[in-house]
Amino acid sequence: MRSLSIVIPAYNEEARLPATLETVIAYVRASNFDFSEIIVVDDGSSDGTGALVERTPGLHLLRNPGNRGKGYTVRHGMLEAKGEWILYTDADLSTPIAELEKLCAALKRENADVAIGSRALDRSLVGVHQSAFRELSGRAFNLFMRLVTGLPFRDTQCGFKLFRASAARQIFSRQKLDGFSFDVEDLVIAKSLGYRAIEVPVVWNNVEGTKVSMFSGVQSFVDLLAIRWRAIAGRYR
Repeated sequence: MRSLSIVIPAYNEEARLPATLETVIAYVRASNFDFSEIIVVDDGSSDGTGALVERTPGLHLLRNPGNRGKGYTVRHGMLEAKGEWILYTDADLSTPIAELEKLCAALKRENADVAIGSRALDRSLVGVHQSAFRELSGRAFNLFMRLVTGLPFRDTQCGFKLFRASAARQIFSRQKLDGFSFDVEDLVIAKSLGYRAIEVPVVWNNVEGTKVSMFSGVQSFVDLLAIRWRAIAGRYR
């Protein structure tokens, strides 16, 4: 079997992280990967997130130089990962870690470089929904994203994505955005470099405690225009 790295971005996750780490560690121990590592990237937390990770055996802690944003945090972890396959997953495990098996199978079956978890391809797999406003905002963002970037994906914002390491290094080293639109930017970069990305339906349950503010949501729409401009200008190649 291949080697696996799991990257978990974390900002003030002291309360939710213990259950997540227990679940992920148990999953990794039961898996048959030749090598595996769990990387938690602390994005300048003001609570005990970093200390919690330090006292949990079997984890690799990375610290950002202050609070830099989710895009920066994921990039930091992805570029430090050592596995042949690298997954990043949200700290709340809104997508159960066992859904990784679906992404692995799809990656091998389709001979793809990137497999992204999707809530939109099969909405029956969504157990706990977001508020109606957040779901509507997400659909509007996705529609605008497809119009601006030309990407075909129905859900770019699910925080559960698997990369072959060779593709991850090329993609994340070119990522410019530190905020929440980095997912779209990475997929645009992948397309620019000729990597194949596929969308896979996964189980998902909303967990309260989102870090996405109203301003961040509006900024994400603006970021799409910047991504489009960089792609046209050849900045990602």
